[in-house]
Amino acid sequence: MTREHERLVEDKERTKNWKRWGPYLSERQWGTVREDYSEHGNSWANFPHDHARRRTYRWGEDGLQGWSDRQCHLCFAPALWNGEDTILKERLFGLGGNEGNHGEDVKECYYYLDSTPTHSYTKALYKYPQVAFPYTAIRVENQRLGRTGPELEIADMGVFDDGRYFDVMQEVAKRTPDDVLWKITVTNHGPTDSPIHVLPTLWFRNDWVWGNERDTPLLKPVITLEDGHAVAFHEKLGTYRFIVDSPDAKAAAPWLFTENETNNQAIFGTENTTPYVKDAFHRLIVKGQKDAVSPNDSGTKTAPHFQFVVPAYEWNFSDVNPPVHAWAVWRVYKIADKKGERDILFLEKAFQKLLLNFTWWV
Repeated sequence: MTREHERLVEDKERTKNWKRWGPYLSERQWGTVREDYSEHGNSWANFPHDHARRRTYRWGEDGLQGWSDRQCHLCFAPALWNGEDTILKERLFGLGGNEGNHGEDVKECYYYLDSTPTHSYTKALYKYPQVAFPYTAIRVENQRLGRTGPELEIADMGVFDDGRYFDVMQEVAKRTPDDVLWKITVTNHGPTDSPIHVLPTLWFRNDWVWGNERDTPLLKPVITLEDGHAVAFHEKLGTYRFIVDSPDAKAAAPWLFTENETNNQAIFGTENTTPYVKDAFHRLIVKGQKDAVSPNDSGTKTAPHFQFVVPAYEWNFSDVNPPVHAWAVWRVYKIADKKGERDILFLEKAFQKLLLNFTWWV
């Protein structure tokens, strides 16, 4: 019996709740029937993608290949910004049923690569363009093509040309049912160094404003900052610590806080219930509104704000495609040759290893 089989037995017998946490976060919560409160049942028009960054969901949450507990009380997913987009990338973009020429369709490149049955290990990949995401162009072109035309996908827009995109790899592993390691690796596939903002975001689904007596908590959940890391409390889940680190960060990332509350003023033209609302991180990072986030180290949504300049792909020597090993061996030999030191023995030894590597690949 493998360790994963043991975990499945423990979960089935309820000795350990291995499936409490998993990749349960929706790909798309906007535009769904469950979030539709319109008079005529037009869910696409009632809750479009443009509302998603500002408007609170009731029945679930969404994110970029994110995780949550089974009841979707506490969620975590990355938010990204390439310095060019008009919005902070917190969720997948797509077309509603009344926008796509063949109906609803997500216009992104993302892949679920691996997962065990208990989600003790998962792996997922998202490809993020380094140029501005063509939100408007995708809408306009798909409507222009009509029902008889082909669907226009994000790869058709040229945003991945010359490898100008980031691979955002997420790996999640469980040590215990409640001890979870979340690893985010960003790779620049482009020819030049490129900046990226990465916000590993933790937030509570808003289950405290809807008036459902069965689900509404007596105590509003809260996330606070203690000893440099986030502490999240929910009366049904208990207390969890969210510790973040990056070996590549030149300085400690500042923590941002806000509330997972609707920006009523931006959507409906009515007064906000709190000055700090759901789209605060977008307004700070993309719009430069420093007063958008809470000055207090507490809220129901938080993230450390990392900023990196990722080297061009040609400097990623840990990747053997393209074959940089052979190129590096030859360069070392030529550099030594300039000094009159032709190390033929070095070439012979390296050549044998390169042959083994080449044989493995083919």
